[in-house]
Parts: sequence; C-alpha cells; structure tokens
Amino acid sequence: MADFLDAKVREIEERLQELQPLIEEFHRLEAASAALDGVGTAGAAPSRRRAAAAVNGGPRRGRPRGGRPGEATRAAQTVELVRTQPGITIPELAGHMGIKPNYLYRVLPQLADEGKVRRDGKGWFPA
Repeated sequence: MADFLDAKVREIEERLQELQPLIEEFHRLEAASAALDGVGTAGAAPSRRRAAAAVNGGPRRGRPRGGRPGEATRAAQTVELVRTQPGITIPELAGHMGIKPNYLYRVLPQLADEGKVRRDGKGWFPA
C-alpha cells in the first residue's frame, strides 16, 4: 500500500511541475487583463487627460468637420450624386460613397429641409 501511495504522490508532484508554467502564465494574463480593463471600451470613464481637455476646451475628438481642403464634403457629394442620378435610394448612395447608410438616413432629411434635395417614395431627387 505504501508503494501505491508513493507512486500517487510522485504522479501528483510531476503533474504540478507540468502545470506550474501554465499557472504563471495565468497570473501574467490576469494582471494584463486587469491593467487593460476599461481601455478603449465605449462608455468608459474618460482619462484625466481627456477630461481636462474637455473642460479646458481642448481639441475636438473625431473626424474634422468639412473634410480636407479641396475635398468635397459628404453632404456635397450626396447632393451631387442625387443630381446626377435622380431617384437614387439611400442604400445605392451609400454603395457609391463607400459608407454605411446610417449617415445618409440622418443627412438627407437635413438636405431636404435646406431645399437641396427632395424625396419621392424611396428615391431622392434634386430639389
């Protein structure tokens, strides 16, 4: 019986030695996860630097308004596509522009309010 117990103790000790590197890796990954927790997640509390920039009138985040100099804005591009392809739908516009249609569902009604385009059924036409 003592031989059986000795064999089992040796097996357990060998298995513990096999698992030791995995346990160390687990602890390293756990620490890395804790350090990265909340980094880059939506709705996360802003960092001190971003919070200070917002309070102090720091630079605006996101894509600059109006596009690059000499480049047509998306709204102007939308109006031009509607002018050249009367009756075009929002999904078709989005495909031509290489963007998601969400933006156009928001912008086209604004352009209609400004008198630049009009809607007829599902299609959009120059005003």
